[in-house]
This record gives sequence, C-alpha cells and structure tokens, in this order.
Amino acid sequence: MKVLQPAGWAPPRGYANGVVASGEWVVLAGQIGWNAQCQFESDDLVAQVRQALANVRALLTEAGAVPEDMVRMTWYLTDKREYLARAREIGAVYREVLGHYAVAMTAIQVSALIEDRALVEIEVTAVKPLR
Repeated sequence: MKVLQPAGWAPPRGYANGVVASGEWVVLAGQIGWNAQCQFESDDLVAQVRQALANVRALLTEAGAVPEDMVRMTWYLTDKREYLARAREIGAVYREVLGHYAVAMTAIQVSALIEDRALVEIEVTAVKPLR
C-alpha cells in the first residue's frame, strides 16, 4: 500500500488523504457499537467506538485480513461536537484496537442511525495483498 501525500500538502492528523493498494478487496458493512449478540453494552460514544472497531477487527480477521490492509473508513456520527471534544480518547481507542492510521478516512454527522442507541457507524474497505 502507498499513502498519497502530495509535496507541499500539510500532513493530515489521524488519517491519510488517500492510498493506493492492489490485491483482494474486503468490504465491510457499517459496524456499530453493539456486541456479537447485537446488544449495546454502553451509551457512551467512546465505548461504542471501541466496540465498533472491535467488530471491524473481527470481520477483518474472518476475511484473513489485518488492520494494515484497511484503505478506507467512513464514520457516521450522530454528534460531531462530542466526536471532536473526545477526539483524543477516540484516537487512543483506535490505536489500541487497530494500531495504525494509514487509511483514507471520512467522517460525517448524521441526524440518526437505524439503531436508535447507535452513536457511531463505521464502514471499512480493505485490500489484502496477494500473498
């Protein structure tokens, strides 16, 4: 995978502007902060981010992929102010669960998610190198 960083561009904080990868695609549906039994254990944003990322990691493992194979993430959030206020905590959880930031990322505030208790939904695309 190659991270795209044009000369003269300020480096992004917490994501990559773009990546180039080749291999087998792994496309994950949006993951929310509930456990494997589709039950929420918390209504706290950071706790739900941790669980959603753990769900992402479990699906990557099921596909034979690793977090380093991720090339794109889209985060849907119900409260951008809370996300921004808790960015350090969220970044720490991200590094704890997935370990790296070399991924193109988009974050979008939405008025609601399909599951009423969900505060975040995270979609991921990964590309497994041909091994």
